[in-house]
Amino acid sequence: MPRIVLKTKIKATQGIVFDLSRSIDLHKISTEQTNEEAIAGKTSGLIGLNESVTWRAKHFGVYQKLTSKITEFSASTYFVDEMQNGAFKQFKHEHHFTELNGGTLMTDIFEYQSPFGFLGRLADALFLKKYMTKLLTERNRVVKEFAESDKWEELLRK
Repeated sequence: MPRIVLKTKIKATQGIVFDLSRSIDLHKISTEQTNEEAIAGKTSGLIGLNESVTWRAKHFGVYQKLTSKITEFSASTYFVDEMQNGAFKQFKHEHHFTELNGGTLMTDIFEYQSPFGFLGRLADALFLKKYMTKLLTERNRVVKEFAESDKWEELLRK
């Protein structure tokens, strides 16, 4: 099963980074390139334990729907979202947050399994893992940008 691990150092408190990472509104901003919108479940604000969101987005020229649910949650330190329905055979995205020199180290562990057996594994090797890494890296860049400026207040003080 392909695995992507990203570590992002952010000059902001752990609580702010944690909340931005579970913000539906920030996720929409970070995925503008795929026209992603939350269409069911939790569609704005902060998602929490046992809540789900259904996203509609355009990937590889095709609109797709994906529902993920928060299956594990420990305030300010950790949460997990797992696909309930969508294009992957399965995925699990762990989000870890640790204090680091007055800032936060955000670690993403994204494991997924593509459908279609051998063809899915071939797609992983040829382009899908790179594509998913790019999406997650952009998301983390936006989290960092908002957390390290006053922009976070727009989303978290609503």
